[in-house]
Amino acid sequence: MRKFLITGSILALALPLTACDIVTTQNSATPSGDAQWSDTNVSALREAIDRRAAHGLDHLNFSTQANGQAALTQLALRYASALAHGAADPTKLYDIYTVPRPKTDLRAGLAKALADGKVVDWLESLAPQSDEYGALSKAYLALDKQGRAPAAVIPTTDKPIEPGQNDIRIPVIARQLVASDYLDRAQAGGDRYSAPMVSAVKRMQGDFGIKPDGSIGEDALEILNLSNADRARAIAVAMERTRWLDRNPPATRVDVNLAAARLSYWRDGKLANVRKVVVGEPDTETPQLGSPIYRLVANPTWTVPRSIEEKDFARKGSSYLRRNNMVRKDGWIVQQPGPKNSLGLVKFDMKNEHEIYLHDTPAKQLFAEVQRQRSHGCVRVEDALGFADLLARDAGITDEWNKARATGKESFVSLPREIPVRLLYQTVLFDDAGDPVVRADPYGWNDAVSVALGFKAGRGSRLRGSGSDVGP
Repeated sequence: MRKFLITGSILALALPLTACDIVTTQNSATPSGDAQWSDTNVSALREAIDRRAAHGLDHLNFSTQANGQAALTQLALRYASALAHGAADPTKLYDIYTVPRPKTDLRAGLAKALADGKVVDWLESLAPQSDEYGALSKAYLALDKQGRAPAAVIPTTDKPIEPGQNDIRIPVIARQLVASDYLDRAQAGGDRYSAPMVSAVKRMQGDFGIKPDGSIGEDALEILNLSNADRARAIAVAMERTRWLDRNPPATRVDVNLAAARLSYWRDGKLANVRKVVVGEPDTETPQLGSPIYRLVANPTWTVPRSIEEKDFARKGSSYLRRNNMVRKDGWIVQQPGPKNSLGLVKFDMKNEHEIYLHDTPAKQLFAEVQRQRSHGCVRVEDALGFADLLARDAGITDEWNKARATGKESFVSLPREIPVRLLYQTVLFDDAGDPVVRADPYGWNDAVSVALGFKAGRGSRLRGSGSDVGP
């Protein structure tokens, strides 16, 4: 049986999750100070745990029958850690996870809460306090009230829906196509399977490896259909991923949502810019990293990694290299600066051991795709030159940047202050009304989280990799 190990204030969690199986490495299992578990504090703890559905933690067993000072403290610390840091440890769920996480002295906090008689207030303060987290919680509780029957929201029939037909299921299908970015909101309406919807369904079918015939049969409905149970599981996972994050991230930063392939640039605590990106395709996923941009590279060269060389260049001869402005240097294939360079005209150099960075691309057509998980792992930025100009202007280095670009040669411009970047994965977004919308899980990364939260493994189609692009 796996154990939960409490070391100081951090709860290290190993899968599979089991109920209240805790070992403490400290001599005393009670909080520091003289505060004890009075009847009032015990009732407060049980009250807080009974309300854990508000955090999507109701599938975990936090036994409220614990007796004795040590057992109550262990229970309180376990629940507190789930709220403060997440019930699962992402560094154990994923091979790579370096996004900054919250740090909280739970033992000191518990001791004060016991002394002040504010156990419930303290526990609730540990969870994220953002409007987005609140909206997730509200949506989760609403689904709980409706019941989580596994039945599909869109009923299936023996006959598929064909273009031009009328069907009462069309409005629900259209809403999910809009939520997934395949269909424009203005094109949704009525019970008729219209031409714009047919085009949207064909694009979706192609992304998921289904014959793109526009027929809405069992395969297409499997992608579009989410039961209440599916939605609840996705929202619980979204809350857990939010709990993994630092509650006070840098006011100026870049966040990239790998699941949605979108970049958000925050300046002084305000959202300054949003744009599309292309990220790693399935099997070459972009990892979840915390890694700063420290310099801009004008007219970059690209040294082809061995993994890409072995996979994509094994049968390409010297004529291909010449056509693409590539040469061999010291045993490596190097692409020279220019419009055909796979990094485009700008690279955003980042500090990490995984050689992951943001960059431009000559493959502009990929930004028109809905599912933009199409690269070998790096992040391609829409209008990257415009984004570089924006960062340079904000950093006060516009002149240096323009001079570097004008050389036509690979040139480096350091940022006076590094810009933190967080590569995140979140499959629940928010619509214009602020309501959560469940989207595709292109990497299948939600499954491990949902199991760690006590849910059954998810189901659904996986995005098909294209394998047609040799760029990073």
